[in-house]
Amino acid sequence: MVIYFVFLTISAATYALFSLGLNLQWGVTGLINFGHVAFMAIGAYSTVLLSMQGVPIAIAVLVGICLSALLGLLIGMSTLRLREDYLGIVTIGVSELVRLAAKNEAWLTKGSFGVQGYPVPFNFQPDYPVRLGLIIWLTAICGLALWKLWLWMRGKTPRYIGGAIASAFVLTVCVCGALSLYTYDPRAGLMLLTLTTLTIVYIGMEKLVNSPWGRILKAIREDEEVPRALGKNVFWYKLQAFMLGGAIAGLSGAFYAWQFTVFPDNFEPLITFNAWIIVMLGGSGNNLGTIIGAIIFWGYNTITRDELFKMFFRTLGLDDTQQGAFRVMIIGLVLMLIMVLRPQGILGKKEELTLGR
Repeated sequence: MVIYFVFLTISAATYALFSLGLNLQWGVTGLINFGHVAFMAIGAYSTVLLSMQGVPIAIAVLVGICLSALLGLLIGMSTLRLREDYLGIVTIGVSELVRLAAKNEAWLTKGSFGVQGYPVPFNFQPDYPVRLGLIIWLTAICGLALWKLWLWMRGKTPRYIGGAIASAFVLTVCVCGALSLYTYDPRAGLMLLTLTTLTIVYIGMEKLVNSPWGRILKAIREDEEVPRALGKNVFWYKLQAFMLGGAIAGLSGAFYAWQFTVFPDNFEPLITFNAWIIVMLGGSGNNLGTIIGAIIFWGYNTITRDELFKMFFRTLGLDDTQQGAFRVMIIGLVLMLIMVLRPQGILGKKEELTLGR
């Protein structure tokens, strides 16, 4: 059970990291990207293929981030002057191009058989003092998360639901993670690395979004003619946001590869739309909301796979294949209700909403 929760934590943190890139592109800047998974695929393949050739993991991840940013540059240079709907069409086409290239260029990507047997970080057996240090490290991250949630919830009654869910998740992560680190399972080390990276990216994103640079991006989202009239290079700011969002998704690709497996069909458009669900559920333009949205999304995804729910689904006459489709249908229904009842998401601000503008 503890190891399974470690798996859930890594998955939720990886998707939160992936969705933070989309939140920067769409939630903050207003750029529609239906091919966000292409950046994750580039990051995942670059990391594992280079590390299999003896390149240090840290350098392999950095190369994956740079290649993902380069892909964002190539897409942005050719599309960011187009209307938003054209940008969405181009990005989903690029994501499918990347996936099909990975599937067919076996000389580079091993084709449909996928890449296996690559090194992963924290795959060692530390002694007791190192384990204790890792537990303290995890406790500090969880404490920082709880403090941030407490500051955010204070005096804001409507925020208690999302904050309570996230706080319960953080406390469970701290307990299960500490147990796994004490007995030491390599997946616990990967969990700690994922949470550390997510914390650093979140803090950096918060500083950027609330800086003058971030305020220009928000102005572009609302009406790009206003910053253009003030002498700002709108295209350049859009390009920066698109590249940075792609780089963050490329970073998440490394964790996706270490957590799951690297097969071309693991990078289908559904992964992008899962990120859209997370961003819209948590609140467009809100980084903390994106993280909470990832927790809720993966919590739902995990609970509905429990044997008790499977028995309930079977009483409805649904086989295993139909159960998967039914879970997706429920997510779609919940998303529709959110768009009607609270279109800004759990933590989003209605005055910043750009849907329907």
